[in-house]
Amino acid sequence: MALNNRMVYYYLMNIHNKTIVTFGEIMLRLRSPARELLFQSPVLEAVFGGSEANVAVSIAVLGGRSVYVTALPSNAMGDAAVRTLRSYGVDVRAYRTEGRMGIYYLESGACQRPSQVIYDRDGSCFAVSEPGKYDWDALFADAGWFHLSGITPAVSQCACDCAFAAVSAAAKSGAVVSLDLNYRSKLWRYGKSALDVIRGLARSADVLMANEEDIQDCLGISLNDRLHPDEAYRELCGKVKEQFPNVRIVAVTLRGSYSADRNGWSAVLSGENGYYQSRQYDIENIVERVGAGDSFAAALICALTEKNDERQALEFAAAASCLKHSIAGDFNLATKEQVCALMNGNGTGRIQR
Repeated sequence: MALNNRMVYYYLMNIHNKTIVTFGEIMLRLRSPARELLFQSPVLEAVFGGSEANVAVSIAVLGGRSVYVTALPSNAMGDAAVRTLRSYGVDVRAYRTEGRMGIYYLESGACQRPSQVIYDRDGSCFAVSEPGKYDWDALFADAGWFHLSGITPAVSQCACDCAFAAVSAAAKSGAVVSLDLNYRSKLWRYGKSALDVIRGLARSADVLMANEEDIQDCLGISLNDRLHPDEAYRELCGKVKEQFPNVRIVAVTLRGSYSADRNGWSAVLSGENGYYQSRQYDIENIVERVGAGDSFAAALICALTEKNDERQALEFAAAASCLKHSIAGDFNLATKEQVCALMNGNGTGRIQR
């Protein structure tokens, strides 16, 4: 079972030198160039991405020890994915088999036109891999933290079974378990609902991350919009903790979407030591918002494991995810020094020389 009461905080202070394990599917990402519609021109940009892979890369770039567990095809595409992750310092533990890699197509929005995502991941190596294909005990032998997103159990029944097996093994090993709810309506198609599954996973989590809509769709807990926003989000976090008493930290990202090019960005955190609200960022001329939530999760994990200062961890995560909006691709490549500079007020974008 998950750590409880103040145990998680004592433990956080003693895992800074241990690995942070993530488990999920990395996909081939095909995007229309610039702000074009898909197939407006006969060109697609090819990179790799996926929620837990994004978290693993960001943790490594920020200086943490990340292990990424997945399943990949035994072909050149699988090799390229492993090579890409390792180039950022991620320790990849991939189950390799015959089959295909999942794909997602991205059409980046502009002005009042929203971005669009099309998934093609049915029957991928990851989607059909079963829990017995992974040596969970070995994977968590030196783990201090395990991170999972709600996307993984949405992929297929096999992926869902693996998610529960991974969370169980992580909790058994004594690792802190974090869960980013990450609701994706286009993925829940195999007979289970997010409410059926995610509530079960949340019962074993120590840390929950989400936005307001995720909490409604995955946990069935609604925001009371009749209250002032400050009180409404404080109450929302309290309701989550009341229904899931094992959860010690709830972090909620707040996005104000004025257009595809301009968003407001901030977050709140309800922890063991208090309730905090981050600085508000007004982000204009967005390069890419895909992966912003994953970069928030990675930075929050890194900050909590390093200092266990909830307020500073929240500010670090909000700043890191703000910077992700300026970086193309799924991965946040902002360094710890760049994040700290933004936290300290250097957000003018002036040339550094």
